Amino acid sequence: MDVRQLIYFTEVARQQSFTKAAKALHVTQPTLSKVVKLLETELNTTLIDRSQRKSVLTDAGQVVYDRALKIIQMVDEVHLVLEDLEDLKKGKIKLGMPPLIGILFFPILMKEFQKLYPEITITLDEVGANLVKQKVYEGDLDGGFVMLPAHEEDYDLIPFTTEQVHLIVHKDHELAARENISMIDLKEEKMLLFSDDFTIHDRIIEECEKAGFNPDIAFISSQWDFISQMVEHNLGVALFPQSIAAKANQEKIKTIPVYPVIPWEISFIVKKERYVSHATKKFIEFLNAYDSKME
Repeated sequence: MDVRQLIYFTEVARQQSFTKAAKALHVTQPTLSKVVKLLETELNTTLIDRSQRKSVLTDAGQVVYDRALKIIQMVDEVHLVLEDLEDLKKGKIKLGMPPLIGILFFPILMKEFQKLYPEITITLDEVGANLVKQKVYEGDLDGGFVMLPAHEEDYDLIPFTTEQVHLIVHKDHELAARENISMIDLKEEKMLLFSDDFTIHDRIIEECEKAGFNPDIAFISSQWDFISQMVEHNLGVALFPQSIAAKANQEKIKTIPVYPVIPWEISFIVKKERYVSHATKKFIEFLNAYDSKME
């Protein structure tokens, strides 16, 4: 058994498909199948059930998958430690950041960070907060920005910024005359939500359920500007973080505070008990000193 076999096997488990895993790994499907089959032969057990449309783990496969992730993480950490020893002034950071956060903060953050550490390279994976959490947990990212909550038993949290969630409606909408809104006021409204890989998607549904109703979801998108345009055409209402709501077309859209307040709390997360590279430590130090309100 070698690390390459474990990497190939875990990718098939993630993708639930040999075809998709082969594409992600940049190898041919026959090569991938051969490597996984060899691993199964060495362990004398079936790891992947190939009888279904999706390639799913057997019970034995799940046990091997959980341990394989830890082994791969340990090997990655050895490489990180050696890279850190070679040159403490350079480094690479793989960050996850939801598009909403990226729009507001990433350009300013990078400008200031690169002034201090011009030789540190940052690779950005722009996905929803739920996917950022998953990728940080699995070791695919060094860290990432997410909307809370995040499981504190799994991650170390570095608070970044906090805003309120506001409602946006078309100026001709009957709610546009209101100075503030409670969630129960949205019971009969067509709601436009972010896709389910965004934590704010889950949070809005949770707040609706707390108010005693299930939201009438008219449309789901990962693009804030597309949702905003739907509101411009009076096709529904949406709940946005305050800074994103301010970017909507104010000639056609009214922004209204929501009470009780729904906080949009953003933190940077790293996985607990995982080696943190020198470059990532410098980024965390930078965040701790950073004023998110700076212009």
